[in-house]
Amino acid sequence: MKAVFIFCGLMVCSISSWGRQAVSSVIDGQRNTPETVDIRSAGETPQQSDAVVTQLRKKIGKLPLWKASLSDKTPFDWLLTPEKSKAGIYRSPDGKSIVIANDMVARTFRIFPNLATTHLTNRMIGESMIRAVSGEGFLQINGKKWSIGGLSGQPERAYLKDEWIENMTTVPQSFLVEDFEIRPVGETLPWARNRWALNKKAATGKELVFTLRGSEEFKDVAVKVCFAIYDEVPVIRKRMEVENHSTASLNIDAFQLEYLAFAEPESPGDGNPDLFRLPNIHIESDYACKGTFTERETDITEKWVTDPEYTSQRNYPMETRCILDVSPEIGPDQTLQPGDTFRTFNVYEMPFDSDDRERKGLFTRHFYRTIAPWLTENPIFLHLTSSNPETVKKAVDQCAETGYEMIILSFGSGANAEDISEGNIAKFKELVDYARNKGIEMGCYSLLASRWISDEVDVINPKTGQRGGMRFGSSPCLCSDWGYEYFDKIKTFIEKTGMTCFEHDGSYPGDVCASTSHPHHKGLQDSQWNQFHKITELYHWMRKKGIYLNVPDFYFLNGSTKTSIGYRETNWSLPRDRQLIHTRQLNYDCTWERIPSSLWSFVPLVEYHGGGAAATLEPLSEHLYEYKTLMVQNYGAGIQACYRGPRLYDTPETKAVVVDVIRWYKKYRNILNSDIIHLRKPDAQDWDGIMHVNPKGKEKGFALFFNPTDKAITRRIDLPLYYTGLTETARIREKEGRAVKYRLGRDYSVQLDVTIPAKGYTWYVIE
Repeated sequence: MKAVFIFCGLMVCSISSWGRQAVSSVIDGQRNTPETVDIRSAGETPQQSDAVVTQLRKKIGKLPLWKASLSDKTPFDWLLTPEKSKAGIYRSPDGKSIVIANDMVARTFRIFPNLATTHLTNRMIGESMIRAVSGEGFLQINGKKWSIGGLSGQPERAYLKDEWIENMTTVPQSFLVEDFEIRPVGETLPWARNRWALNKKAATGKELVFTLRGSEEFKDVAVKVCFAIYDEVPVIRKRMEVENHSTASLNIDAFQLEYLAFAEPESPGDGNPDLFRLPNIHIESDYACKGTFTERETDITEKWVTDPEYTSQRNYPMETRCILDVSPEIGPDQTLQPGDTFRTFNVYEMPFDSDDRERKGLFTRHFYRTIAPWLTENPIFLHLTSSNPETVKKAVDQCAETGYEMIILSFGSGANAEDISEGNIAKFKELVDYARNKGIEMGCYSLLASRWISDEVDVINPKTGQRGGMRFGSSPCLCSDWGYEYFDKIKTFIEKTGMTCFEHDGSYPGDVCASTSHPHHKGLQDSQWNQFHKITELYHWMRKKGIYLNVPDFYFLNGSTKTSIGYRETNWSLPRDRQLIHTRQLNYDCTWERIPSSLWSFVPLVEYHGGGAAATLEPLSEHLYEYKTLMVQNYGAGIQACYRGPRLYDTPETKAVVVDVIRWYKKYRNILNSDIIHLRKPDAQDWDGIMHVNPKGKEKGFALFFNPTDKAITRRIDLPLYYTGLTETARIREKEGRAVKYRLGRDYSVQLDVTIPAKGYTWYVIE
């Protein structure tokens, strides 16, 4: 039997710090539960051959020398000058380790007597984040568990001394490192780049790929562990691939992509471990599906678990969660036929240098702009409530006249992307062509999850053996015949009509399925893995084709371009004056970790979830103040709302307002899509405001202030300009007025006297 297993990532993945134990997995029908096994009873440990050692030493010797000390700190702020940070791969002074690093983060791998992570260094603060040597994961193949690298014998797990590593030994039933290669980091996903985006540059860096080989019945199985380190951001990525070159099938029962022994930020003697602080690092994988809008709520792979071997920890019950476990909750249970390849998800790791909420948010926002740059597309669109050809063409004309760029045929419009009859295709192709000739893109809405199809099609609840009781009640199984036919219909409809936008409601919320009769999954264990890859196959295809993709789930790293900002639909049935405050609160509260262009909000031109005339903007000319204010609030935050209705204007005066706001937005489009600094939260009692910053832009900052009261107010406001990149002076003007020169204080701020009209707003440009 001969097979190849590949672990790939932008910085090395670690599996368990095995110490005197090894980690295995028990499949209990719901998830993989680690258990410990005393390695002293596991037999002899594998050894690298002399030929392998010689070859590795020779290749390591050709790498540039790593000269930095562990305590050296990054001498610049990468948020302001990211271009100063370049990725590199180095050899340690003793020639026994390889270091992947940029100026903010580094990871060190011991190569002899086997591959293991010895340091994950936060160079921004000059500290190693791990306390014990950690292996590179595990695979369970055909029911047997194997460690990917790993070293045993560390006498103390609270800290690590380099001299201890010299006496550590390999782990029984482990793959041994035998080779490595270096290559450039590839593009995250193919992306057409066919419309405006703040960042069209692909992420760059270097990737280190280790080859490991097994023994005994897996002597012809090779594992490649790939670690990538990026330029310009403090991020490491890891993934695994498995290629079966044998003549027999293999089954990938389970895997663990990371099991790193982190130094705990605190370890109270007692108390609830759920409340203990976790290491200050962002962990995110591209295997996320829970039917919601943020990474934290959607994550299904990041787990912080206890370390039973860490007997010197300060917590008496030894319940400190100080090991990072990155693994699927269930499966994948993938049968690998000869010649086939299995690929895991990617995991991204990014340490922070501060506990400041704004700064940590800037880290994650820069992460998304770099790793998933398609999120910086932000077309101006109308959510059209009708697919009547006359209404659609009138809306197209209005979009073209006002500067809008896209129409989405909304839910309830009558557009049905599952109808691929010749008549339906012809109808919408004619409308798409009409819009394209006017410079307007067109797309449509489709509902996937939360639908009841049939007993034979829907996901089967493993607790009841029946459909129902899942994330959205019931949903179709994507690996049923119906599911495969659905995706074929959507692709056919998009291709034949020429639509370039798709709003996919519900998406896949991670439902498992206990059916054994659906043809495209075997049973419960592979159901989530297979359904997830079916949905992301569509999204990857759309990203490559340049199809804008609105998905109210967190599929950012798999090609979606926008998700819901996080509103409650019934709030759009509140009176209009309340919606003004709610909108600003949404824009303020929901932009700490996510970039504005990746979010949509809502503006009910017509009734939505009730509320009647008091909640809607139609007739638009009769509610021009609210209409304009909502546009300014949203476009001023860089957030595209779903303006849902049959038209954009109803009178020349209304048209003039829309044209004026869109012209203003496009003039300042770059800075309005840049990072938000949160100045004061809307509370309906005093001024509120935000400020966009971009140290690389023509405009370094753009501050937008609102007054919710019924009287004009004047306030002296401290404007924090650090993240504009300005250091000594700033030229600041109100609207299109004359710029005034200000000298920055020691904290990089200026004091600005601002007058805001009653129930109005004003804005300032910083250059």
